[in-house]
Amino acid sequence: MNITQNIQKIKTFIPENVTLVAVSKTKPNTAILEAYQTGQRIFGENKVQELTEKHESLPKDIEWHMIGHLQSNKVKYIAPFVSLIHGVDSFKLLKEINKRALQNERTINCLLQVHIAEEETKFGFDEKEIIELIDNTEFKAFKNIKIVGLMGMATYTNDDNQVRKEFKTLKNLFDNLKTLSTLQLTILSMGMSGDYQLAIEEGSTMIRVGSSIFGERN
Repeated sequence: MNITQNIQKIKTFIPENVTLVAVSKTKPNTAILEAYQTGQRIFGENKVQELTEKHESLPKDIEWHMIGHLQSNKVKYIAPFVSLIHGVDSFKLLKEINKRALQNERTINCLLQVHIAEEETKFGFDEKEIIELIDNTEFKAFKNIKIVGLMGMATYTNDDNQVRKEFKTLKNLFDNLKTLSTLQLTILSMGMSGDYQLAIEEGSTMIRVGSSIFGERN
């Protein structure tokens, strides 16, 4: 399993405008450092405790992304350093991120998670809820969070047409929100190891890749 070669291979496939987030959850620091040596600086974790431990022990120029479902009561642990929170899926969570960002004298970049999959297990807003959210006066008053884009996860299926359709839905919403709202949306985070090529074809600007870099989960 050669992490360096895997990263180089993925980077030859992805356009320059697409950001690679190396999903390092459950992986040891040695594996992360190997990826770091290839020039990879953006890493994604889905558990707060693991994220804070790795942030403390690894090089300080790493940009850490929180990519998993984030509970409001855990925000305070990552607020001092997190670069981007991908899975913002409720008003309550936004409010807490804003509060903790303010305490740390930071503005935290966030992606709104949109529920595009047919599986009920995935989190996220639907289109109507997002439109309501950005019109919400309280939301508009949040000064310490910046909504920089959208994130979505496609249904876990071998049906490429289904996956493509879900990515298209998210891209359309992304484009609509850019024209409808004052939000400065630049990031469309969709696509993981199994479907990132489809996601890029459908307009993704950020992919979250774990097993194709680090091998299967431990």
